[in-house]
Amino acid sequence: MTPPSFASLMPTYAEPRVQFVRGEGSWLWDDQGHEYLDLLSGLGVTSLGHSHPEVADALATQARTLLHVSNLFGNPIAWEVADTLDRLVGDGTPLGGKVFFANSGAEANECAFKLARRFGGHGRHVVVSAYGSFHGRTLATLHATGQPAKHETFQPLPEGFRHVAWDDLSALESALDPSVAAVLLEPVQGEGGVNPAGLEYFRGVRRLCDERGILFIVDEVQTGLARTGRWFGFQHFGVVPDVVTMAKALGNGVPIGACWAKPEIADVFRPGDHATTFGGQPLATAAARAVLATMETERVPERAAAASRKLVGALTEIDGVVAVRGLGLLLAVELAPGLPSAEVADVLMGAGAIVNAVTPTALRLAPSLLITDEEIDAAVTLIAAAVKTVGATT
Repeated sequence: MTPPSFASLMPTYAEPRVQFVRGEGSWLWDDQGHEYLDLLSGLGVTSLGHSHPEVADALATQARTLLHVSNLFGNPIAWEVADTLDRLVGDGTPLGGKVFFANSGAEANECAFKLARRFGGHGRHVVVSAYGSFHGRTLATLHATGQPAKHETFQPLPEGFRHVAWDDLSALESALDPSVAAVLLEPVQGEGGVNPAGLEYFRGVRRLCDERGILFIVDEVQTGLARTGRWFGFQHFGVVPDVVTMAKALGNGVPIGACWAKPEIADVFRPGDHATTFGGQPLATAAARAVLATMETERVPERAAAASRKLVGALTEIDGVVAVRGLGLLLAVELAPGLPSAEVADVLMGAGAIVNAVTPTALRLAPSLLITDEEIDAAVTLIAAAVKTVGATT
């Protein structure tokens, strides 16, 4: 029998250099037995590390109990997770919001768009987002993504999306005509280069939305659930959005997304307005329940904030690193001129550490939120060596 190969997959990704077959905590092993320090967590997904025992046990137990039921029937695990998310969105205080479960961040954002259109009514349907943003790969979330180069292949895209300059309140205000139903922003633009929003910007957006009766949707797919050192990135800015979308860390590797909305916003939906076959099913929500319980027990936001301080402090001392930006453990390491980030990332992979070149001049780091001090030390040593190696050849 011929072994499976990359050739059997649609060519939506470049052929991988490495195939991973096992993971534990912050570490991965490839099919050749080589070990890697994972500083990317599957793009911010495995925030508790690979194969976390509490999540694995929850999945095994649930798989032997009940894998799936239709959303025509009740699922108390989903209700429990929804209540927990509502409390965490409120930073410990239940807000009375409501949750729709999906399978991914893109689907969570699709729910938010439909909610905005239902809220706004006919003629008031436009969603304004920022250049440099990333919100998904479905046709609608692709158009919401403020990266025009990604749009051209798939034109015409669904109408109703508008883009403005990032972190520019005046540009946003000028775009808010009567057709606008919602503003959609990330607290930190992840795929756009790890660009944090300014405090006054987020507070100004909240004020503008309140003044004009517009929904403020915050995409927390990459930033949510302790990644930034708070439960959600918007909590750094002292605002409460109308709608919050999340995914990635929620299942620690199990596909699940969620769209939370204030009760008066959520209640514009009627039965039949939106649906999903797999969203909120027992296996995925059992994983989410275990993830959230572990995060609370381990005080993961505080741990992430402390690890961030240590990591940022050490990275800024590396010769060839000119700046480190981001929040918590979603960081970009900006390299000195003449140091291509892709080359540094390639050297790091060869040395046994996983990062990605989020811009031509910056590396993105999104390690496990449970990363140890010893692993941080190892990461900094590897990054310093890779920067030195590339610097010597350019």
